Parts: sequence; C-alpha cells; structure tokens
Amino acid sequence: MKKTVGFVAILLIAVISVFSFFGCQNAEPSTVGNENYGQAGSGGNQSNNFNVTNGTQEYRGFTVDSVYHSGANGDIHFNFYVPDGYDGSKPYALYISLCGYGGYYFQGVGVNLRQESFVFEAQKYNAEMIIVAPQLNDWGNMSANQTIALTEYFLNAYNVDAAKVFINGYSGGGETLSLVLTKRPELFTAALHVSSVWDGELQPLVNSRTPVYFAIGESDEYYGSARIRRTYETLCGMYKAQGLTDEQINKLAVLDIKSASYFTEHGASNQHGGGGLFAFDSEIMGWLFNR
Repeated sequence: MKKTVGFVAILLIAVISVFSFFGCQNAEPSTVGNENYGQAGSGGNQSNNFNVTNGTQEYRGFTVDSVYHSGANGDIHFNFYVPDGYDGSKPYALYISLCGYGGYYFQGVGVNLRQESFVFEAQKYNAEMIIVAPQLNDWGNMSANQTIALTEYFLNAYNVDAAKVFINGYSGGGETLSLVLTKRPELFTAALHVSSVWDGELQPLVNSRTPVYFAIGESDEYYGSARIRRTYETLCGMYKAQGLTDEQINKLAVLDIKSASYFTEHGASNQHGGGGLFAFDSEIMGWLFNR
C-alpha cells in the first residue's frame, strides 16, 4: 500500500512538472514599465531590440515625449505621428522635422509642436507618412548624432520607404540639419533648410547628391541672407566642377530668398520668425514632398 501511494505521488509530481514546463514556454514575455522593444512591421528589422519609452500624452494626433534610449547617444526625446492605417504591410514615407530655438526639450515638453507648423502642414502632402519631431537640446554635433540615431531607429523599427525619407530644419534646426547632412546625407531623399546658415561641410552632400532647398528672408534679422547665398553658390560651383549641367544642378540645389513684402503680406512682423510661414507655402513644401 505504501509503495502504491509513493508511486502515485511521484507520477503526480512528474505530470505537474511537464505542464509547468510547457506553460512557461508559451507564456507572454514580460514588459518593464512603459518600454517597447521594437515595433517593426514587415520590412522592419525584427531582430533588433530598441529600447523606447512611449509617451503617454497626445497632441493633434502626435504621441508626445517618447524617448529612444540610445546606448551611444543618450536619451533622445521625440514626438511622433503614425497614421492609423499603418500595419507594417507596406512601406511608408518618413519625415523628420528639426525645430528652432524655443522648441527644444529644455524649453518645454512638446513645445515644438505648438511653436511650428511644418509637421501638420506635411500631412496635407502625404497622408501615409510617419512624422517625427525630435526635441533636442542644442544645434551642435550631439543633436546631429541624435537626429541620425533617431532616423536610423525609425528606418529599422518601421516599414519605411527608403526612397521617401525627408527632413527639414528651421533656424537652429537648420544648423543641426547642415551637420546631419555632413555626416549621413545618404539617409535622406531631400532636405529643406529654413531661415538658417550652413555649419557643416558641403563635399559629403555633393557626393551623395541629396537635393536641398534653401529658404530665407532677404533681411533675416538673426542670420541675414548673405551667408546662405555663399553656401548655395559654393555648392553649385562644386556640382559644376563635377560636370553637371545647370538643369541638373537646379534639381539638387534651390535658393529661395524672400523679399520683405512676402512677410508683410502674410502678417509677419519680422523675417526670421516669419520663416515659419514657409510651412504654408505650397511651392516650398511641394518641392520637398512631391517627388
């Protein structure tokens, strides 16, 4: 009798162990806090794990204050919009918008979305576009590196059409943009440089032949227009030295200097702050997205 009871007990323990093993094998992976480790659709890189804390606030369809925890570049704060129809089954365009002073992270969470209209106007040109508005803390090399890291994150974590990756930078964001296009111009299909100057190098841009549109007020109170005119002329000269025709160069570099009347007619009290008007200019924004 004792042997029978012992045998039954051993058998029961074995059965429980088997069920426990398979139960653990089929359990959902645990999550920590609000972290999301990769959200790749088909076409995204499923093998990479990305440490991202998703924001919990929303503003006009944008998730506010998400953070990409980059090992090499620290915490990168950003606001982003993914269209409701996105499911990873087909590639979407990607647009990165770098704000000017007043929209940086240390100046207030999500303030860039309230200060500038580029990201909202962009939605009128392509309803199937993922839009990212980083909130960086300066306009130097660290911000350029963080912009590149964030762009690479979206290229890997989402199904993005590599032929439709756009970027703009306004004021200080334009300075950051110039450094981004010095370091990794090949990541982008086209760039819009607004009311700013060029801090970076031009040779990498020439090598990649990434098209750039320069828009600025003739008497921009902060930068003036002379420096960006020289940048444009130097860039055109470098393309010409490579044997490109004027027609080819005009597709790669556009200089649009607006007169004072452009701003006064649209109710802007100054030309630098009035650079935000370019977001509503269909000729400028159309150049960026209609390609």
